[in-house]
Amino acid sequence: QVQLVESGGGLVQAGGSLRLSCAASGHTLSTGAMGWFRQAPGKEREFVTAINWSGSSTDYTEFVKGRFTISRDNVKKTVDLRMNDLKPEDTGVYYCAARRNLDYSLRRADYDYWGQGTQVVVSS
Repeated sequence: QVQLVESGGGLVQAGGSLRLSCAASGHTLSTGAMGWFRQAPGKEREFVTAINWSGSSTDYTEFVKGRFTISRDNVKKTVDLRMNDLKPEDTGVYYCAARRNLDYSLRRADYDYWGQGTQVVVSS
């Protein structure tokens, strides 16, 4: 099993920045690609960004392109999400996810492990 623990959420004003971090532990040799999803109040959990195992390839949902950056450190077993120019629409619970496959996916169902989530609130 792989355990994922997110940190770094909080309350920020619109236009501000936050950095989320996800630490993996357990049988991390089975951890391949990783991603971030978010769930706004009353909405489905949606894809935000993902990164492949080597870190050479990433993808972002259109709404966050140019504002968010995902990165990973396979030695420290962490994946970070830097969020700049935050908007009230970015509010939600952000979940870290990992899959055994080395290539990322945009589909929630393709991820094998999930963290508990960290709350991000962006005030206008």
